[in-house]
Amino acid sequence: MDFTVTESQQQYIKEAREVAGQIAPGYRQRETERRIEPEVRREMGARGLIAPELPEELGGRGEQRLTSGLITEEIARGDFNVAYVQVVGSLVGQILAANAAPQVAAHWVPRITSGEGIVAIGLSEPNAGSDAGSPSLTARRERGGWVLNGTKSMSFALQADAAVVFAKTNPEQGRGRGISAFVTDLDADGVELEAVDDMGTKAVTRGYAHYTEAWIPDEHLLGAEGHGFTQVMQGFDFSRALIGLQCIGTAAVTLEETWEYVKGRAAFDRPLSTFQGVAFPLAENETLLAAARLLCHQTLWLKDNGLPHTAQAAMCKWWAPKTAYDVINACLLLHGQFGYRTDKPIEQRLRDVLGLQIGDGTAQIMKMIIARNIAGRAYAP
Repeated sequence: MDFTVTESQQQYIKEAREVAGQIAPGYRQRETERRIEPEVRREMGARGLIAPELPEELGGRGEQRLTSGLITEEIARGDFNVAYVQVVGSLVGQILAANAAPQVAAHWVPRITSGEGIVAIGLSEPNAGSDAGSPSLTARRERGGWVLNGTKSMSFALQADAAVVFAKTNPEQGRGRGISAFVTDLDADGVELEAVDDMGTKAVTRGYAHYTEAWIPDEHLLGAEGHGFTQVMQGFDFSRALIGLQCIGTAAVTLEETWEYVKGRAAFDRPLSTFQGVAFPLAENETLLAAARLLCHQTLWLKDNGLPHTAQAAMCKWWAPKTAYDVINACLLLHGQFGYRTDKPIEQRLRDVLGLQIGDGTAQIMKMIIARNIAGRAYAP
């Protein structure tokens, strides 16, 4: 693995840092308003900070996947929720680029990369979180298209223009089979959106999309009928590493702030940083974040080089969010009463990062994936 950051990547990092600096002051306000300003998305798009790994003919920059990871971490330093725009953009953008009909991909992918629009992804459901292989959302052929019935849970439910969803198209087949993927307009007849009130990540407006006899054209089918689950789920290996870096970026900036705080605050006539009970935990957290970052970089490097990376991606997804949460929690405690107050961003970061120990695959599911990849499916849970 080559650890060299190319000149092109350095430029993307510079652009992302500038955006992070611009958006950081509005972190709490976005939570209060429960939205990410369209102009923020467009600024990211204009700078090439949304899914730059996608082909140029679809609005991307033809960059490495690692570049997207570097961007994600930098944006998350300014606002964890704004970094979702890049993570979801890369995940859904590659799904559409690889599986959508050419005219459908040409319509949606450039809107994603430019920041003009958001395409969400609905995999889980209110009554089926981790059991993604058994969706209750159904799709039946009718009038030269498909009619969808059921409910999907998704981030950006109230801000997205469309969503990629997974539906059962052959009820006779078992778990993980007979599932097809579709891209659906969220303002179509028969689609009703419902907001939910989570304890964190409020700016990404997670919610439900309820489909009631919602008709979509046949060309909105992604990939082959009945094979959506296996075809499209491959993209999650990529996004799991991005999620890891999203969490790491937020934890890293919190750790930097905490070093400055303990150097400047005195107790018993000495800076707090001179006490081993303060400095040593921070040093340990620096080590943990560095290791988690390297794991995510390795995963993206393997992806860029066409090498197996499913186990590494699952490691990123369970360990990085947990590590980031633990680091931010330790930093909050070292700030004392000031960390507990809501006028500092630490408590919001803690709540936001916690959500990714649940969303996009729990730790239990990730560990099962790792075990199956290493021991073999017959010898693992």
